Amino acid sequence: MNSDCNFFSRIIGELRANIAYNGDALQAVLKKSPNLAYQKVNEIAFFTGSRFGVNLQLHFPDSRKIASLDEYGTENIGIVVDKFRKTFPVPREAIKNKAVELVPGSKAQDAYMYEGKEGVKVLLQNGRIEVLPGSIHLWCRIDEPVTRYADWLMQNVYLVK
Repeated sequence: MNSDCNFFSRIIGELRANIAYNGDALQAVLKKSPNLAYQKVNEIAFFTGSRFGVNLQLHFPDSRKIASLDEYGTENIGIVVDKFRKTFPVPREAIKNKAVELVPGSKAQDAYMYEGKEGVKVLLQNGRIEVLPGSIHLWCRIDEPVTRYADWLMQNVYLVK
């Protein structure tokens, strides 16, 4: 992993390129079995994440969205950087303040505070972002402000030693 300031953007860009490259195969699998398409797209996500040293996952909370191949990689993404990390390397207030600064209309609050762990939940108009010490879960559309925030998190929270 490196600590450049566009780490999230690069992962998502490569994920979308890999999905597009495999689009015909995914479309064929999708026609046969949505479950198999889910497995295949997450194999692509796992492969993409492994090239960056993270565990990248796509989620489909609304199972009907599995049929929307062109939406893959644009929402509901989880990135696990270090599943054992329990605390943030920066103050939680900085994470909350940066969310409000970079994502218009967002509200940030403490979340998942138990067993010595900490976390932040960022509420958006179109979903939420769960920021945990070792992972980020984007339960929302990944637009420009969300991308800027995720890039900031990668550089200032996840990729710092």
